[in-house]
Amino acid sequence: MSQSERVRIHRLPTGVPGLDEVLGGGLPEYSLNLITGEPGAGKTILTQQILFANATPARPAIYFTLAGEPPIKILRYQQQFSFFEPDKVDETIHFVSLADEVRRGELEQVLARIMQEMEAIQPALVAVDGFRSITQMERRQGTMDMLAFMQELAFVLTGWHATSFIVMEGRASEIAGIPIASIADGLLYLTQDTMRNSIVRKLQVVKMRGQAQIVGLHTFRISEDGIRVFPRILTRRARIERQQPRRRLDTGVPGLDEIMGGGIPLGDAVLVAGPSGSGKTLLGTQFITAGAAQGQPGVLVIFEEHPQEFVSRASNMGLDLDELTQKGLLRILYMRPLDLSVDEALFAISEAIDEVAAQRVVIDSVSGFELALAPAFREDFRESLYRLVSSLTGAGVSVLLTVELVESFEGSRFSPYLVSFLADDLVLLRYIEIESRLAPVIVIVKMRSSQHSRAVHAVEITHHGLVVGEALEGYWGILSNAPMLRRRGESEPGD
Repeated sequence: MSQSERVRIHRLPTGVPGLDEVLGGGLPEYSLNLITGEPGAGKTILTQQILFANATPARPAIYFTLAGEPPIKILRYQQQFSFFEPDKVDETIHFVSLADEVRRGELEQVLARIMQEMEAIQPALVAVDGFRSITQMERRQGTMDMLAFMQELAFVLTGWHATSFIVMEGRASEIAGIPIASIADGLLYLTQDTMRNSIVRKLQVVKMRGQAQIVGLHTFRISEDGIRVFPRILTRRARIERQQPRRRLDTGVPGLDEIMGGGIPLGDAVLVAGPSGSGKTLLGTQFITAGAAQGQPGVLVIFEEHPQEFVSRASNMGLDLDELTQKGLLRILYMRPLDLSVDEALFAISEAIDEVAAQRVVIDSVSGFELALAPAFREDFRESLYRLVSSLTGAGVSVLLTVELVESFEGSRFSPYLVSFLADDLVLLRYIEIESRLAPVIVIVKMRSSQHSRAVHAVEITHHGLVVGEALEGYWGILSNAPMLRRRGESEPGD
């Protein structure tokens, strides 16, 4: 068969953000799809959201209910979602209850009623909800068996040239042995997992004939807008060829550019580590505002402080974040919930970046990011964060991450969250004791393919932000908790 003779399958948009991408481009038209999962997982919401997105006067839909719930009860709850359009009810989406036929145990009558309604309405979309009640019903003696019913129903739905959905409650192990699962062209399985005090919803496309779906479990959230799916793999950003030597970005911190060899190379990931109060957040804020002053939009992602407090604190340092936001040069993204999924968080960050075409991103902090996640996702945290950072830096976006330092400096092991592998550049902020006083210092631990100062420099937090001072000379053991003044001609211990 030549390329031109191949049948091209039209795909329907689901109307569910993120789901089309997971499915591999939408739902194949005329496909038979099984939507299954445990009670409360979101099966009915998902099905109705798809129907409301696709039903039109020219392409009507039928929604059959087999369980005891009358359509009026289902509609009462579904109309709470923004996707619900009252004008479509009984005009383009017709709701039909088959509860009486199921209660009488008449499989033939169930099938006959479905065919009767389809003949009358001529639907392009059909949903049969509450299918589990069919498998559990007490059939009258002499009625058709369950296998024959399922096969006949599948034949009717596919032969009608309608895109159809069978909605059925059940666990994955139960669904696998049901004949309709093997007949279906698509199979979507929804779950909700509870860990400690958080609940995480997940969706898996078990199969989707004729197209390449994104495999694995994808988290989703139910809100007033319905369901939103967060694909496990971020949409790839166009990578840019890094020119050598790369352009340097102004950090906005007086004295820092000089010790970094001219600033931060474009497209680098910078990890700034330090204890509480050492100036990590301030450094990130100055980096963002310096970019905005040069027409480079930025995104500031914060986890540990409310935006109003953050903006107010920055204003006290002469950094007007409100003005930058109003000019479209800054997007502040506050993510505080304690039941986030990794992909939901990464999607929100990626969406904010696209919104302002950001060239600089600050994540403050990695520590707060991890704590905001539901416990089920913390094992995958580093891998997911790596996907985000590599995607952004590969596209030429410069990323600065802060991380809390909670242990003393021992060699290069300064990140308790073991995320130093993410960074092209490592910046360490520390407190040291000099003459019975705490003194903040900064050192550039690493800059890939770039010359930089290896000295320890004094840091001052002023009313105008962070300022890097002169190198501290004349001390030995300077990165210990209590460096000692070196006398003239004296060698360090061990020399």
